[in-house]
Amino acid sequence: MSSPENRDSASHPAIGSGQSRYEASVRLSVAPMMDWTDSHCRVFHRLLAPNARLYSEMVHANAVIHGDRARLLAMDPVEHPVALQLGGSEPELLAQAARIGAATGFDEINLNCGCPSDRVQAGRFGACLMREPALVAASVKAMIGSCDIPVTVKCRLGVDDDHDYGRFRAFIDEVAEAGCTMFVVHARNAWLKGLSPKENREVPPLRYDWAYRLKSERPELQVIVNGGINDADEATTHLDRVDGAMLGRAAYHDPYLLHRLDVAWFGGELRSRAELLRAYRPYVQAQLARGVYLKHIVRHVLGLFAGQHGGRAFRQVLSEGAHKPGADWSLVERALAVTESFAYDAAASIPSSATGYR
Repeated sequence: MSSPENRDSASHPAIGSGQSRYEASVRLSVAPMMDWTDSHCRVFHRLLAPNARLYSEMVHANAVIHGDRARLLAMDPVEHPVALQLGGSEPELLAQAARIGAATGFDEINLNCGCPSDRVQAGRFGACLMREPALVAASVKAMIGSCDIPVTVKCRLGVDDDHDYGRFRAFIDEVAEAGCTMFVVHARNAWLKGLSPKENREVPPLRYDWAYRLKSERPELQVIVNGGINDADEATTHLDRVDGAMLGRAAYHDPYLLHRLDVAWFGGELRSRAELLRAYRPYVQAQLARGVYLKHIVRHVLGLFAGQHGGRAFRQVLSEGAHKPGADWSLVERALAVTESFAYDAAASIPSSATGYR
């Protein structure tokens, strides 16, 4: 397949002078992922993708109101544009949490209507809200009324064996009537019984055509497609039909994909993996000085060399050493050195007769 960096950029032009960074970032985003997209992760992703929109882990409205905000809403200024994803189903509480999120500095509030876990269902939020469009609409209206930043919704196509496009569009229409103009569509159903959250990301079939159809029928809405986007060509194809593509696990397991897409879609210079990682050093050292353990930071970079010579060794060095007392940036440099030695050995093994085909 052709590389997206080599495609005609005219079909997906760079940021226009009339667009803010937040508005332009609709094109490329990284999904909110529980236990993954914390502030350490988002800072790293920002280095990889200066123009993408980043999302926090889902935080329940009650936790925002009553919990440790310094920890739950931790955000580095470099992360912008960044959205706070909220969970919940009580309009008044969601409105209060949205107000707090906006005051903290987030650029967007996103309501989770897609998480299928049992714990989330028990709290009457997440994917089960697909069955309650009136409640979602009331929640969105309350949040919009409480803050001055965009309020968006991340949803599924439906729940369980409900494969009715008309019902999906009716959900969108009712929530849009409440004031929501952007929907992130995880283009598969959520099974509330019988499948784990992991299986819910893989087993239900993808129906990108529903997202495409929604955009065609409701062009005034911004539609972002999410789910099963694992390579650059797939992601780029979606831009012809919807407003943006949201990467999930692919951005975590192969972070360099995020960098390639940012360069291809927004412009800029393609940087090496090692260069990008070393750009993370000042942040890492500042966090270490604050008493944060290295393992909590570098777990987000383990996939940076995925598919490359030495990628497994890089991951192994960090995984085995980052949890040890006193682990610091020198461990990262050691992992890079191992990776670079693998790459050197691989290059040295190429027959001289093949160099003309590089």
